[in-house]
Amino acid sequence: MGKIAVLHGINLQLLGRREPAVYGRTTLAEIDARLRQMGEAAGVEVYCRQTNYEGEFVEWIAELGTEDFLILNPGAWTHTQHSIYDAIKGTGTPAIEVHLSNIHAREAFRAQSVVAGACAGQICGLGEDSYYLAMNYALKRVRPEQKDGRM
Repeated sequence: MGKIAVLHGINLQLLGRREPAVYGRTTLAEIDARLRQMGEAAGVEVYCRQTNYEGEFVEWIAELGTEDFLILNPGAWTHTQHSIYDAIKGTGTPAIEVHLSNIHAREAFRAQSVVAGACAGQICGLGEDSYYLAMNYALKRVRPEQKDGRM
């Protein structure tokens, strides 16, 4: 059984205080705590990391294998960093791209994701629930005997 990695990209450490009308008031620590609780309840190892350094983000992806699952919110890297796409494709790790806001309803430059093509899907616009929906899907992938993300 694999693990679930939740990787948060650039500026996501500011959640809860950065543009709350767009990103909500929930902090990254609160989101991570809930994701870990969901994993613990299902008996799956979940680890969460955040960085503002693209190379570190790519190295974290490179540590994963095909038995693992990746939930990622690359932040602004979504629109520009092909290296993240290449890392996901290179590892073969199944992944879901997550965004708190609806990137397709915002500024034109945000509507394009260079990462999406390497992912099984994309969940956006549902606030913190975007992460929790992705976690439910990830739990089914790493624990296929479960019908949903709950025990």
